[in-house]
Amino acid sequence: MKVFKFGGASVNSIERVNNLVDIVEANQSSPMVIIVSAMGKTTNALEKVAEAFYRGNKEEALQHFNLVKQMHLNTCKYLLVFRYNACLAQLSDFFTEIEWLLHDKPVRSYDYYYDQIVCLGELLSSCIISHSLNENGIINEWIDVRDSMRTDNNFRDADVNWNVTTEKIRANVLNLINDNNKIVVTQGFIGATEDNESTTLGREGSDYSAAIFANILDAESLSIWKDVDGVMNADPKTYPEAVLIPELSYTEVIEMAYYGAQVIHPKTIKPLQNKQIPLLVKSFLNSDQPGTIIHQKKNKGLPPIIVIKNNQVLIELNTQDFSFVGEEPLIELYRLFKQLHIKPSLIQTAAISVYVCMDDKPEKIEQLALAASAQFDVQIQKGLSLLTIRHYNEEVLATLSERKDKVLQQQSAETVQVLFR
Repeated sequence: MKVFKFGGASVNSIERVNNLVDIVEANQSSPMVIIVSAMGKTTNALEKVAEAFYRGNKEEALQHFNLVKQMHLNTCKYLLVFRYNACLAQLSDFFTEIEWLLHDKPVRSYDYYYDQIVCLGELLSSCIISHSLNENGIINEWIDVRDSMRTDNNFRDADVNWNVTTEKIRANVLNLINDNNKIVVTQGFIGATEDNESTTLGREGSDYSAAIFANILDAESLSIWKDVDGVMNADPKTYPEAVLIPELSYTEVIEMAYYGAQVIHPKTIKPLQNKQIPLLVKSFLNSDQPGTIIHQKKNKGLPPIIVIKNNQVLIELNTQDFSFVGEEPLIELYRLFKQLHIKPSLIQTAAISVYVCMDDKPEKIEQLALAASAQFDVQIQKGLSLLTIRHYNEEVLATLSERKDKVLQQQSAETVQVLFR
């Protein structure tokens, strides 16, 4: 069995959906689970719906939602003939679910409503993909992943209950494949609580979803289809001289993900590494190209790997009585990270100070600053960028940090990080 995951860029036009159909058709000799992301910029569009709804602006929310509806209805119209009515009926059920919600008033947290609304993107896209495959004679079964992917209620960054999820995926997927439906289509990024409330696994969580399916189903491989030729040593949109890396170890990719590389979700690798399942990162535009294989084998002679994270905030915490930063304040700080679900991009300690670099999430920054002010004087700098270079050399470091207004630098034998304005 193979698991294929198609990202949003691979399903954001009629031509690309047809290309997806061609890729699946060329690989349908073995059982397959297909994980689908939301189309194009759908997640961003649904975020606008959630924001307007939570502000109490129902009309604006419905206007934004209507744009999402029309885009998917148009895609359905131009892709399908024989399966059009069946697809339309399924899409309409999803639309109604959200429209009912938008006519209510928010009484719970923003993160809760975010998940109930934003999860729609994957449901819509996977529905259209499933019907498109069937239209082209590639028989498949669509399933709602919320019936299988069980999570806690940490909305927007939910943790998976592996025991329940394993039981449900094996029951819901293997039974279908054993009944000669060799292809199952479902969604990435989303799950549900025990109370059947929708959750999401964090941005780019579709890769993680695919890895969970691969692990539980003992897949022979996981292929992630993207709009790049494979894993590059830098974002080619920012660095035109970026080069393809044909082979990487699990360990190296975990390091890249930790520092913010967007090509693979940080949680994706461990489920694959646990069962030695190779990960293939391939181009849906050049499907014949080998792409990048990620497996246990370690690499030598890797080029400098460059990651930039924008919209960073530096929180400077200084002890109030000029005493050294000791064990107790740090224990309390890490407790706050866990409580507030904060994942710092960089932490640096000095004699009387702790520096925390993190993504600019105003609500979490405010909560952290308020809680930390009991022990520290707190200062905040916004509008920063964090440059990370793995396998750096002095020439590359000098070139990329030239003329930058450095705020902080952290360096080891393998990795250097520079925070700058």
